[in-house]
This record gives sequence, structure tokens and C-alpha cells, in this order.
Amino acid sequence: MAKTSPGEFMRQVQAEMRKVVWPTREETVRTAIFVAILMVVLSLFFLGIDTVFGAIMRWLLTLA
Repeated sequence: MAKTSPGEFMRQVQAEMRKVVWPTREETVRTAIFVAILMVVLSLFFLGIDTVFGAIMRWLLTLA
């Protein structure tokens, strides 16, 4: 495989960067809000699961 010169490499990078479709501000904000809401929902879910398993473990340890 032939080596690419630094100049050719930079031209290839610029050509690829022109193909990138950047999200609009509205899409970015909407996605960020969705991620934040999902993060809160999942944290509450795992808090509930952890609490239930903790209670089960405490109950099992009282039997021993």
C-alpha cells in the first residue's frame, strides 16, 4: 500500500468533512433533553431495583 503525502491526506480530510451533515441547534437541544429525561428515568428505575434487592438481602440475612 502506497504512503499518502501529508498534503493529499489533508485534501482527503477536507473532502470528508464537506460530506458531514451537522445537526441543527433544534435537533441538538431536543436530543439533549431526551437524554436527560431518559437518564433520570433510568436512575429512578435502578434506584428502585437496588432498594428492592437490598430489602431482600436484609430479610435473608435476618434468617441466618
